[in-house]
Amino acid sequence: MSDPWARTLSGKPRPGQAAERTRRTAMADVEAFTAITGDRNPLHYDAALAAASPFGGLIVQGGVTSGLLNAVVAEDLPGPGTVFLGVEWRFVKAVRVGEEITARVEVVTVRDDKPICTLATTVRNASGEDCLTGTAVTWTAPLRGPA
Repeated sequence: MSDPWARTLSGKPRPGQAAERTRRTAMADVEAFTAITGDRNPLHYDAALAAASPFGGLIVQGGVTSGLLNAVVAEDLPGPGTVFLGVEWRFVKAVRVGEEITARVEVVTVRDDKPICTLATTVRNASGEDCLTGTAVTWTAPLRGPA
């Protein structure tokens, strides 16, 4: 049986391997997400209403928060050619506009028969508080030509 990871660009990851990315959210993120999805929730746009809400100010859409995980998975670990097969995420703390967040993935399991991984996923704010927690299952496309 041939190694299904052999034709992936980054090769086979190892359990325990981790990667992360950090960025500061901005109103431009909210606007770009709205342009894609049409999500115009006032908690993202109405500063006065958002300030009076339990969030205490404007928050980014959940897709902006989880979107940073897309970059980690597709660019870093497992790497180029990787897509989500399924995710189970809990949004446990809202992310405010202007807040710095760090998305982290850690390899939990790696299949030998297919280029599929299970990852532990988190997004934390600059204070180290979890904003998103959960798991993801990924598949990595064989983008390298045959040897």
